[in-house]
Amino acid sequence: MTTDKMTDSYGLHHSILPSNDGLYGEFGGKIEHPELAKAMDDIEQGFREIIKDEDFIEEMSRLRQTYVGRPSPIFHARRLSAHCGGAQIYFKREDLNHTGAHKINHCLGEVLLAKKLGKTKVIAETGAGQHGVALATAAALMGLECEIHMGVVDIEKEHPNVSRMKILGAKIVPVSRGAGTLKEAVDSAFETYLDELDSSLFAIGSALGPAPYPEIVSYFQSVVGREARTQFLETTGNLPNKVVACVGGGSNAIGIFSGFLGDKEVEKVGVEPAGEGLETSNHAATMTLGVKGALHGFKCYVLLDEDGEPAPVHSIASGLDYPGVGPQHSLLRDMGLATYESATDAECLDAFMALSRLEGIIPALETAHAIAYAMRVAKDMSPDETILVNLSGRGDKDIDFILDKVKL
Repeated sequence: MTTDKMTDSYGLHHSILPSNDGLYGEFGGKIEHPELAKAMDDIEQGFREIIKDEDFIEEMSRLRQTYVGRPSPIFHARRLSAHCGGAQIYFKREDLNHTGAHKINHCLGEVLLAKKLGKTKVIAETGAGQHGVALATAAALMGLECEIHMGVVDIEKEHPNVSRMKILGAKIVPVSRGAGTLKEAVDSAFETYLDELDSSLFAIGSALGPAPYPEIVSYFQSVVGREARTQFLETTGNLPNKVVACVGGGSNAIGIFSGFLGDKEVEKVGVEPAGEGLETSNHAATMTLGVKGALHGFKCYVLLDEDGEPAPVHSIASGLDYPGVGPQHSLLRDMGLATYESATDAECLDAFMALSRLEGIIPALETAHAIAYAMRVAKDMSPDETILVNLSGRGDKDIDFILDKVKL
């Protein structure tokens, strides 16, 4: 069943919780593979124990403050707002976290959980490389081995992050099957994990997958929403009219949405990749054009091909290049608690350059989708209205790619 607000020992608020079967409404669920199901049960039990453990809570609090650099600030983008006209645009600056994105929030928790369970290694997939860098960072900090599976297309595109992972001591496994992107990286990582269940923990990179991963990732990412709500009230005296975040799997979006799900007057908007256009097959607009289905051991909205298999998808942003979406987002859409829009590759590039030139902030291409949407709708809103965008990552990793695409 789905549960309304609950406050845990962290003081974090969870507005949507899974049933005992790992379901969010009809979405999510537990994996049926016997060996993996046992491993997932062990992870879930360990997770439930550590979030009540005072030593763990104290350690997470210390690392957030002294290692990650939390709380991340709220920034009023005055020049961008004036450029767009209309609503005032604000950013939750997750790009200022250590490793340059929101991913470190859950990676620290996952690696601490791995140690609690007596594991010596963490295994994961990555698309844009931000999760891979964050996990490699946390593993180095905690003294664990780290193995990252990454599609060959993304390795070529995001080589700065590949270099960072290698420097941090991670083993990179190139995945060339299929489209050579994020979905195939997930497949490959799960296969390796199945061979190393006793010694390793699969540290998934978004709020998706079989239970308990959506709950674990959203739990650690909810710190973003908790901070943002308090900060925005302190800064403006009001709640934002819109809270906006890009959506691939959905970790940064569920993180910031979690702070505002009890506020019906705040519109929550997830922005997914329209790629080369929704009228083409070159997009990853799962919530806009997908259907209810199953992927990687859980139920969600998914883009399917003519044979009923997960379709090849496209996005200029490697971290959004996924044919499914987290189960919490699937439920939020059906309940009308969040809406899901899209932005094209071209809009994303325009937003990337606009924020860079007007505010001196180079965003990740993933985040630029959310910025593009905010720029699009701001002009039709009142100057008294506000938009809060989760600036989920910085764009260092994308600079070489951008230089090949944009005439400077």
